Amino acid sequence: MTNRPEDPMSTRPDPLAHLALELDELKAARLYRPLRVMSTAQGPEVVVDGRGVISLSSNNYLGLADHPRLKAAAVAAVADYGAGSGAVRTIAGTMTLHEALEAHLARFKHVEAVLTFQSGFTCNTGVIPVVAGERDLIVSDQLNHASIIDGMRLSKAPREIYPHRDVDALRAILERARREGDAQGRPYRSILVVTDGVFSMDGDVAPLPAIVEAAEAFEAAVMVDDAHASGVLGRDGRGSVDHFDLHGRVAIQVGTLSKAMGVLGGYVAGSQALRDLLIQRARPFLFSTSHPPAVAAACLEAIRVMEEEPELLERLWENTRWFKAELSRLGFDTGASETPITPVIVGDSAAAIEFAERLFAEGVFAPSVVYPTVALDRARIRTIVTAAHTRGHLERCVAAFDRVGRAMGVIAG
Repeated sequence: MTNRPEDPMSTRPDPLAHLALELDELKAARLYRPLRVMSTAQGPEVVVDGRGVISLSSNNYLGLADHPRLKAAAVAAVADYGAGSGAVRTIAGTMTLHEALEAHLARFKHVEAVLTFQSGFTCNTGVIPVVAGERDLIVSDQLNHASIIDGMRLSKAPREIYPHRDVDALRAILERARREGDAQGRPYRSILVVTDGVFSMDGDVAPLPAIVEAAEAFEAAVMVDDAHASGVLGRDGRGSVDHFDLHGRVAIQVGTLSKAMGVLGGYVAGSQALRDLLIQRARPFLFSTSHPPAVAAACLEAIRVMEEEPELLERLWENTRWFKAELSRLGFDTGASETPITPVIVGDSAAAIEFAERLFAEGVFAPSVVYPTVALDRARIRTIVTAAHTRGHLERCVAAFDRVGRAMGVIAG
């Protein structure tokens, strides 16, 4: 028998050995999050890791992810247009479905034009570097979404951060910026004020009318990320701009097609000039294959359903009000939530993780959100009710929260 030569890879140092060490540190701190695997369609009752549970974790606000009209539209699009689009939009990947979706979205949002992106995240990383450069200033809410933060990092523009929802602080920044100019004392070409419409961790709503008034006083443009307001606020779910009747006063609206609309993607709504420039310069748009036909068709059908079935939005808010009231009655801290996103503040990360594990054992899927996503002492269970939940579903969830909360001492026993 001959000796096999030693595998040179077995003695060579691993240049990425630090990755395993970082994973060990996450596990030791109980911050490691394994993927939970769902084996059913999104809905109020799902199977996760082989266990049947009630889901309080999906962004599927209106229950459209499994809506029969959306599924039928997707199947028909595959039959007519195929499985994929085959290219980026600027080469050969723009289909009639993409144009129809954007035209319908523009009418829905009451703007001149809309451009769709592969996700809400790529909307923000695409639009911010295009509209704000080194001669401009970006002013951002402290708790804006990570995609806004990354979009600002990709931009060459300087930035200022104002405390969460603090319009007085925002106004002071704008006044100073207009008075003093940039680091060289030059006037800024433009100032862009960026805020979430609904903040994803706390479920509170931006004071958009006051933000717009402050921006207008100092000739700044306003950009709103309506990811969690799309399909939730405004008439037929048109978003926070419609909710506050600010049409024509917000320069850029970002929305998602993957939350309340139940499918995939994001869009930027604004002027025709904005759309045209994004087509020329937004890197995620330029270098990513366009949405498959099935996705575009299902998104288009989602808007029609939102317009034609207003009872879905009414049911979402009815469920939201009841669920919040019950959690408050039991003594849970639900923070400043004003929307279907209802955090249940537990405290430290270990307690929040244990709370979520106990809920799962009780048949409720509501994962924890811990540091660094939220502050060390503000770990929570983030819940989202949907239009698809029945009162029976929510009663079972409240009972589970009651049992676990009392057992862990989060609420009085």
